[in-house]
This record gives sequence, C-alpha cells and structure tokens, in this order.
Amino acid sequence: MGKTKPGATTGVIRREDLAPHPFDEFRRWFQDAETRSGLVHPNAMCLSTVDPEGKPEGRIVLLKGLDERGFVFYTNFHSAKARALAANPSVALTFHWEARARQVRVQGEVEQVASEEADRYFATRPRGSRLGAWASEQSASLEDRDVLVARMREMEEKFAGEEITRPPFWGGYRVLPNALEFWQEGVDRLHDRFRYDRTDDERWVITRLSP
Repeated sequence: MGKTKPGATTGVIRREDLAPHPFDEFRRWFQDAETRSGLVHPNAMCLSTVDPEGKPEGRIVLLKGLDERGFVFYTNFHSAKARALAANPSVALTFHWEARARQVRVQGEVEQVASEEADRYFATRPRGSRLGAWASEQSASLEDRDVLVARMREMEEKFAGEEITRPPFWGGYRVLPNALEFWQEGVDRLHDRFRYDRTDDERWVITRLSP
C-alpha cells in the first residue's frame, strides 16, 4: 500500500515550468496521459457532488470536452448526479494517472451545455450508445436486466432505419472552474503541488502547497 507503481514517473515541478493559464497546463498533462500512461480511458474523472440531503457522492464519468470555459461531460438529466447538480451546482473533479504519478483536482460550478452543442456530441456516439441513452432510465430502480434488454429492443424497433435524435432528458454539463490543483509525486514524499485560483478580475494566481 502507498508505493509507487513500477514504471510510474516521479518528478519535480518548478514554478517556472507551469503555464500561466491552468487549462493550458491541464492540456499538457492530459496529452502526456493520453500518449504515455497506457490507460484505456485517460479521460476518466471522479465527479464529486452533494445530494439534496447534503450527502457527498462520487462516481467516474468521462471528460468529453475542454474549451475556454471549462470541462464537459454528459449524462441523463433524470440521474442521481443530475438531481444532485440541480440541488447544488458546486462540484469537484479528480483525474488520477497512476502510471504518470500525477493527479489533477478541479473545483467549480456546473452549467448545462447548449442544446446545439449536446446535439453535435450525441451525433458522434455509436448507434448502440445512442439507443442506450433512450433505453436507460438512469438511476431508477430496475427489476432485472431483462427489462433493460427489452427496452433496448423497443428502441431498436422505434428507430429502425431512422436517425437517432438526442433524448430531451439527456445532455451535457460544463464545469466552470474556480480552482485547479496539479500534483506530481516526488521521491521520499516530497511531492509537488501547485494550485491555480481564479481571482475576481478573472486572473489566475498560482500557489505552491506543501505535500
């Protein structure tokens, strides 16, 4: 427990190594994870929310976009996570790339992406995934798997020979960050941690944190 995975890359980060804007730094780290980590899903991230009763919840979702505003993921608007987001839009994201001995934490608030943007993304999904979005009542109680399979067959028949449009109950969220932390494992627990905080005038201030 607690030991670095064989082959993981420890290292040292200096303040002068960092990009002035955290999104640029994140893109560097993400590209490194895509090309050098060997992970099937380097875009996997833990989305942490607080439900309507004030209980914290976390689950792994996939990052599907990063633009000048924030980090985008998609889900069913009837899901438990969507209910939590409606009750409290404050969220956290955590990326962990073990093979690179790196972690990135993001704090911010969510907004729904525009319908046109969600439509464009939905159209890129495999046909089966689009049918699945219609078939699944995400987070609702399910008697058994046969019920889900039957719903999938119903959707296959409904959309046979037709384009599968995005369900009105399915779409995206964009996390608008106010803070990002970059963590690099170091030798003898001398890890490097740098935090970017957004100021009221939309600048980013970088602070080194103790490991």
